[in-house]
Amino acid sequence: MQQIFNFIIRNSNRLLFLLLLGISLALTIQSHSYHRSKIISSANFLSGGVYEKINRVNEYLNLRTENDELVLENARLKSLLFNKKDTTKLPLADSVKGVKPADIIVSKVIHNSYNSHENFITLNSGTNEGVKPDMGVINSLGIVGVIDDTSPRYSTVVSILNMKSQINAKIKKSNHFGSLTWNGKNTGFVQLEDVPRLASIRKGDTIVTGGQSVIFPEGINIGTVDKIYIKTGTSYYVINVKLFNDMTNLGHVYIIKSKDREELINLENKEKNE
Repeated sequence: MQQIFNFIIRNSNRLLFLLLLGISLALTIQSHSYHRSKIISSANFLSGGVYEKINRVNEYLNLRTENDELVLENARLKSLLFNKKDTTKLPLADSVKGVKPADIIVSKVIHNSYNSHENFITLNSGTNEGVKPDMGVINSLGIVGVIDDTSPRYSTVVSILNMKSQINAKIKKSNHFGSLTWNGKNTGFVQLEDVPRLASIRKGDTIVTGGQSVIFPEGINIGTVDKIYIKTGTSYYVINVKLFNDMTNLGHVYIIKSKDREELINLENKEKNE
């Protein structure tokens, strides 16, 4: 202990300088949006590189699990293909009802947090691949989150297991809408809030994206109704939704790049200005 005190006394000037430098940098970053954006972008780049190297080791150790998942996915796709009435004819995209004008960017999760109240995911795709903030992220089972920030090679995602996340969703069979949130308690469940009590709901009903935003197309799977509560003092339900996804075990994901996004945003901004 005495050695520690001696070290602090000998280096008191240097330590004071470093403390004041840190405080000044923090104040500069907080008060200037340009500096803040540069720091966040640099942090994404550095942390992304570290996460990617760690992920390579984890991938090697989990090859057997990945192969098992691929076998199951191939079996599911083949089942869909063989159950088509005519597998020799490919329908034209513009002739299929409900086709969404969206591109897909395939990416990989290199870091996934799920044990805090504000969880984030890091992907190995960034602005070089056309990734931008507010793009939706899904996988073969359902929604994962929304792009928050990007660097040239990496991007961070606000997970659906984030208490600040709000996503438009609906009950598939009745089309009653609500806001999908997370109460921070269980990684396997999220909550659908503000669903009117006149809605007909049963345990096991499917919850999907509502399509009332430019982030997710309509009808992407989220989960099933587990429990139904009445929000105190209101005429609305709060629904506990069991996720299709295991948010603690994510691999490859798909980033949705909406072709109509810019047009819709410009139109909405024009209406606000008028």
